[in-house]
This record gives sequence, structure tokens and C-alpha cells, in this order.
Amino acid sequence: MKFETISVIGLGYIGLPTAAVFASRKINVIGVDINPHAVETIQRGEIHIVEPDLDMLVHAAVSGGFLRATTIPEPADAFLLAVPTPFADEHQPDLSYVESACRSIAPVLKKGDLIILESTSPVGTTEKMAAWLAAARPDLSFPQQVGEQSDVRIAHCPERVLPGHVLRELVQNDRVIGGMTAECARQAVQLYKTFVEGECVVTDVRTAELCKLTENSFRDVNIAFANELSIICDKLGVNVWELIRLANRHPRVDILQPGPGVGGHCIAVDPWFIVSQAPKESRLIRTARQVNDSKPHWVSDRIDHLVQEVSDCAAKPLGQVTIACFGLAFKANIDDLRESPALAITLALAARYPSQVVAVEPHIETRPSALEQAGVELVDFASAAKADVLVFLVDHKIFSEHAIELQANQRALDTRGAAALSVNG
Repeated sequence: MKFETISVIGLGYIGLPTAAVFASRKINVIGVDINPHAVETIQRGEIHIVEPDLDMLVHAAVSGGFLRATTIPEPADAFLLAVPTPFADEHQPDLSYVESACRSIAPVLKKGDLIILESTSPVGTTEKMAAWLAAARPDLSFPQQVGEQSDVRIAHCPERVLPGHVLRELVQNDRVIGGMTAECARQAVQLYKTFVEGECVVTDVRTAELCKLTENSFRDVNIAFANELSIICDKLGVNVWELIRLANRHPRVDILQPGPGVGGHCIAVDPWFIVSQAPKESRLIRTARQVNDSKPHWVSDRIDHLVQEVSDCAAKPLGQVTIACFGLAFKANIDDLRESPALAITLALAARYPSQVVAVEPHIETRPSALEQAGVELVDFASAAKADVLVFLVDHKIFSEHAIELQANQRALDTRGAAALSVNG
């Protein structure tokens, strides 16, 4: 089958780069998003997110007439759904965005179309998607009804890219493709081979869904070990960074670096999808999530101790001790604040210390509404370095390029072990 027009539903951190890469291969791409601002920005050949080199790729694609954005789905030969899949109360999966996307494309589907769910999803979501579409379009047949002879093909292919390296990894990484039938998988492979240089590995739908969840749960468990180790080291008076450096000299040990918690839409969310479906069996995965979710509270407690130290040392009222938080993104060198422990810690501090907290985030230009409501100002590095308590929450490269000499009445907490700190005297 020849895919002349591709529609990407959801133009966020995955959808927009995917749409732009397809368009760079001179394929007509229709990007769909419910956010009018995102659509208008893309239509101008600009981008509403930060990702290296994406601005140039989108500008070229729009200028060349191969990419356009709209809020209403249009007919296409293939539809890629890249919409959010957060969790709701009690860490239960929220599939409302996927269901809404299905209902939006159902009216424009036709015989021969291919639909691929890229959103990271609990096991069984692709089959639910197929059921929603079948209910909306009884005039078409779907894989769960007639197998290989279906009018519409359905597959699942989870994204597995790293923010800050998305364009390279979209092309170079292997893709796991789960088709509801062999023909569904074959057509999905044909579509991705338009630009994917890595291997397209075919499996069944449920294995493909669980594969992405497994990858992120594996990382979450390993991060939890590092985070728990940092708490143990703090109690025992051991430098965790030195300890990990020495332990990693063992040929079969590779401990990750601890931090203030785990953020982002993937690692902080995906393990809960497994726990929600196998609560009794996923004891280690659940515990790792609890360890990582509790780390921001531990960091906040440590900051409280430092605030008290400054107050005692400088004979300064607690209400006058200033705090500077360095970094708000969920990881280094990006602008993504989703599920960010750094942002959560900053907001928690602002609630306890009103008008005493400032933040430094070099990768965003506009103060998020949450910070504005909390009364946290965005300031430059030099201004923040004058605060009484300095808290490094993200290891942005630019932070390590600025040396800070702490004065006698200043205190610092470096949750990433990357700040260039020294003590005066």
C-alpha cells in the first residue's frame, strides 16, 4: 500500500517531531491538535515546544507544503495517535484522550486505512481503541471482527525516544510494532520504514504495549535504588557521589545517579499502568514508584533543615531566609515540566515560605502559571546565587559552568551532584 497522506493526532513532544520527520520525506502530513495555539504556531512554520533542530525541520516542512496543522481531522491513508495517557485517581489509567481521538477520526475513516496507537498505554488499550472505532463505524470491518480481511488495519507502536534527542532517535532507534493481525503489522512496518533506519521488530499488540511499560519500569527500579542509596548515605554521613563512582568501578555494577525524584510523562507514569493491572504481582515495581515519589518530600525536609541552619547561624527570622531553586524541568537541558519533581519541590517550598522563593530555569521564557500563582519569580543565575539557601534540582549544563563560592551564612543542597560549589574559607 502507498501512504500518500498521513495524519498525526496530537502535536506534542512526540507527535510534532514524528509529523515533521514524515513530512521531510516529502509525504503529505496533516497534524491535528485540540490546542488552537499549537495549530496556529505550526501553521506559521514555528514550534510551540523545545527540541533541538525541530524548528528548522518544521519550518522546511510547512514552507514546502508537506505539513499543515488543523484542529479537525481530515481523511488520510494512515492515522498515528500520539495523545496523552496520564493516570487518574489512585494511579488508574486515564484513556479519555485516546477515546476522544478515536471518536474524532471515526467520521473520516475509509476502507484501507491504517491506524497506529503510539501513546504509551496499559495492556489491552489498542483492543479498546479498535472496539471504540468499530462502534462508531459499523459500516467498516475491523481486525477483531474479521481478522486479516478487515477494512481497517490497527497496530500499536510505542515511541521510545529521549527528549533532547528525539529527531535522531526517531530515525535510528529500533521500533517494536504490535499488529492486531499479521497484515496490520506488515502495513505498519511499511509505513515506519519511510524514515526508520533501525529495525522494525514485529510482535503481538499486547506484548508491544507491555514492552514500553517494561522498559520504563526497569529504569524506574534502577533509579529508585540510587535514590534510596542517597538517603542512606545522607544518614550515614557518606558522599553518595563518591560512593557510586567507586562502586561503579566493579565490572558488573552500573548504579545510576540519584536526583530529587523522577519526572516526565513516561517513567513517572508508566509503571503504574502495570501495577494497576497486576497489583498483587508487581510488588517491586510498586515499591520503586513509592521510593521515587517520596524523594521530593525528603528533599523538601532537607531544605527545611538548611533554612533553620541559616536562621540560627545568621540570627535571621525564618520568614526572611531566601531560597533559590535551580532548575524546574524534569530532566537536564530541556524545557519539559511534565511531572517534574523539581517544579513540585519549588511549589511546595513556596507554600511554606511565601515570597521567599525564586527559581532559575534557563530553558523557558514564560513563567508557568503555577509559579505565578505561588508567587515564585524567575530570576537569572547571578541573582539566585545570592540567596541564603541554594537548591540545585536539575543538572542543566549551564549550571555547572557557573562557579559559586558559598559564604559563611549560605547553605546549598545539590540533588544532582553537578553544581560547581565551593565554600569560602
